[in-house]
Amino acid sequence: MATRRVRTAITALLTTLTLTAAAPAARPAPAPGPGHSLTRQALLSAVSVHHVPGALARVQDAHGPWHGAAGTADPTTHRPPLPADHFRIGSISKTFVATVVLQLEAEGRLALSDTVEKWLPGVVRGHGHDGRKITLRQLLNHTGGLFDYTEDPEVGGVGPFLEHRWDTWRPEQLVALAMRHEPLFEPGTGWSYGTTGFVLAAMAVEKATGHPYGEELARRVLRPLGLRDTSLPGTRSTLPRPAGRSWTRLPEGPGEPVDITEFNPSLVWAAGEVVSTTTDVDRFYAALLGGRLLPAAQLAEMTTTVPAPAFGQDAGLGIFRAVLPCGAEVWGHTGLLPGQQSVAFATRDARHRLVSTFDTDWAAGTDAAGDVVLAEFCGTPPGTPASALRQRDRQ
Repeated sequence: MATRRVRTAITALLTTLTLTAAAPAARPAPAPGPGHSLTRQALLSAVSVHHVPGALARVQDAHGPWHGAAGTADPTTHRPPLPADHFRIGSISKTFVATVVLQLEAEGRLALSDTVEKWLPGVVRGHGHDGRKITLRQLLNHTGGLFDYTEDPEVGGVGPFLEHRWDTWRPEQLVALAMRHEPLFEPGTGWSYGTTGFVLAAMAVEKATGHPYGEELARRVLRPLGLRDTSLPGTRSTLPRPAGRSWTRLPEGPGEPVDITEFNPSLVWAAGEVVSTTTDVDRFYAALLGGRLLPAAQLAEMTTTVPAPAFGQDAGLGIFRAVLPCGAEVWGHTGLLPGQQSVAFATRDARHRLVSTFDTDWAAGTDAAGDVVLAEFCGTPPGTPASALRQRDRQ
């Protein structure tokens, strides 16, 4: 959910990961070894230093799969996070949206150069927004200049989110929130991360196919890959079992944890509603980057990037490319919703992959999630200051 807090959190994470001013040329990630001891330390640090209640990770590399966990998934049972736990993956959902759009392009049912107006006539209008000037490609790489509806005061921030946690929203209502505001820039002249574009992209999928977006995703991705633990809940507020609890804090409150496990996810719809497991998310990215979901031409389109200055890395179509301080190049996405923070990254050949999730959002402004990524792909101990990373790059 791309509220200002989420935007700041993602920027902080990606800045931690990339440090692009000092990063060397991309090279393969060093092998951390079968123990993943530093990744385990980073999970423990998230709990002990950053006060994350529970942290979970799955890694796949040349040594096979590995799961790590720290903390508690449920304070009533005191059980640890489990590999089978379901969680809301947030904006990692955007990679799923882009995959479906690119599959339709491969079938000749739409083109990335098509305008939003072609598929959704009259939907993107008002206060300077004009769907005739915005292409589907610009929706997917955040260059369309659309105002992010999650920045609208009616829904932006944890407080308004809690106020609307049981409400049902239609996609057209979400876009209408964005149309209350001026665009951020003329299409194609800038870059800004947002959610509105991916709601529109999923709406275009429905127009092009005549089917609900969730049905298309299930038919094209979930069932072929056997992702039985992945679902689009629609308006369902509960999580499939097993699942831990999720926690947030009110910025204006006393700082006490608020259980936000259950809410109606229609406010983020296709752009952030997906529920999954670390194993299923890992399997998805393995198949995607391994060329099993998209033809070569469409995978090349997805991984053709534009600069994302605010994030310090490059944006493809529903996916990001980061060059880590150790020189490793990884591809993936982050996810942040009230109560959940997740990351999913893999090397371009998909041979080394990481999916990690915290059951809270309050560590989002810290280095906690970045520490897990750097520990796994770079062998960096958690808590290593950025200055030390830069010094290591110069050696």
